[in-house]
Amino acid sequence: MFEHYSVLKEEVIEGLAIKPNGTYVDCTVGGAGHSERIASQLSENGLLVAFDQDIDALEAAKKRLTPFQDRITFVHANFRSLKRELAERDIEKVDGILFDLGVSSPQLDRGDRGFSYQHEAKLDMRMNQTQELDAHTIVNTWSYNELVKIFFKYGEEKFSKQIARKIEKFRNDNEIDTTHQLVEIIKDAIPAPARRKGGHPAKRIFQALRIAVNDELAAFNDALHQAASQIDIGGRIVVITFHSLEDRLCKLAFKKWSTPKEVPRNLPVIPVDHEAPFKSITRKPIIAGEEELDLNRRSRSAKLRIVEKVKEWNNEFSYKEGWKKS
Repeated sequence: MFEHYSVLKEEVIEGLAIKPNGTYVDCTVGGAGHSERIASQLSENGLLVAFDQDIDALEAAKKRLTPFQDRITFVHANFRSLKRELAERDIEKVDGILFDLGVSSPQLDRGDRGFSYQHEAKLDMRMNQTQELDAHTIVNTWSYNELVKIFFKYGEEKFSKQIARKIEKFRNDNEIDTTHQLVEIIKDAIPAPARRKGGHPAKRIFQALRIAVNDELAAFNDALHQAASQIDIGGRIVVITFHSLEDRLCKLAFKKWSTPKEVPRNLPVIPVDHEAPFKSITRKPIIAGEEELDLNRRSRSAKLRIVEKVKEWNNEFSYKEGWKKS
């Protein structure tokens, strides 16, 4: 059964500032905890568009959200196709967009999905189970240099070279088929003193593989910038991240969008055409309180950031580049 604890639920609902007849997008419906709260605040004229690339999550969400099915459209797709999927449904602008990133609890807890180093399973890690690329392919066919690159970039693993070399040596004689095989190889590659601190020795490598399999950072970056153009004036984008790489992308994008263009000194006011298209609602990320942390330990790494659109941008503004030089 697909049951997932939705982190920072009350903070998300407050951050979206929901209008009963508005149009909202949950880019990662998952266990539908956030979507259920959003849908419950919509009138019969409101609409929630619920995305998920994991068909198991989507089917579970449909069951949970049955009481609100008249105001929900489900989309089985990666959120990087946000703009296209909305256009296909004749939706031009929306009033709020939510991203709840990372792997969900059911994906971690179901051993057969291969996401967790704590369960014996075939190496998989695909969020979209219809795609071809999986963790088994990466571990067994990607070159030493490619492995080092993703381990260091996505896992920030300082023993990336040693681990990649051990993988390369092992697979010369045998395929690496399971999560526990990979865990033992990782442990063998990391010096004993380092294994005794900093959490499970395989944590960073499994994170790196998951990100690579699902192209998570590029997908999020694409979708976030699409969201900026799809959101209506007065609408908000709410993002929950769970590791520093995602949060850095979000933080930098939000900062660019909410920073006014430089103007000549000594002007009494900022000209309207120099105003930023967004304003920041959260100067610092919102994190879980003690009560929520007691209920769900996975909330401890969650960070929530919010921006609100205040104007359409002009030709001098690109969401991916920020203000262009005059």
